[in-house]
Amino acid sequence: MTQVADSVTRMVDEFAKLPGIGRKSAERLAYHILRVHKSEALALADAIRDVRENVHYCKTCFNLAEGEECAICRDPKRDRTLLCVVEQPRDLMALEQSGMYAGMYHVLLGRIAPLDGIGPDQLTIEALVERVRNGNFRELIMATNPTVEGDGTSLFISNQLAELPVTITRLARGITTGSVLEYTNKEILADAITGRQKL
Repeated sequence: MTQVADSVTRMVDEFAKLPGIGRKSAERLAYHILRVHKSEALALADAIRDVRENVHYCKTCFNLAEGEECAICRDPKRDRTLLCVVEQPRDLMALEQSGMYAGMYHVLLGRIAPLDGIGPDQLTIEALVERVRNGNFRELIMATNPTVEGDGTSLFISNQLAELPVTITRLARGITTGSVLEYTNKEILADAITGRQKL
């Protein structure tokens, strides 16, 4: 009996480490796992294992992928002259759900945040500059989050690309300062993409 209690406590502890999950929510999740059919609980465990073993970053854009390249980079219907720069894969997913953008992406895997010890070298900025230098892009859309760090990251990237023949725009400010793309509704994102502005 003690062993079962220890296992449950460990599961609660692991759930509580997830972002946005407090101790009470972690307990609810743990007891939910205990209540559902064994196959359902093990399917969750298998899904977590599969994600950790099979998902990595796309070699081209740094989106999540199971092969060498993600589905977007492999899609021949995408506009390969447009490049949208986002902070995280979840921002890319939010823009895709707006249905208003059909170009390519580049995921920075973060933003420049000196107070958190994150500099340009810890992001995929060098790969982005190389990609723009060797590519045939007519427009680069800066879709970093409208925060101090996001704006600073956009400015840094714009300066890095200043000598290259590409138009740099940023999302329109229908997205309020301090908000996060992941939580912005589709209509606002669609307006922001449509009304993007030159940097």
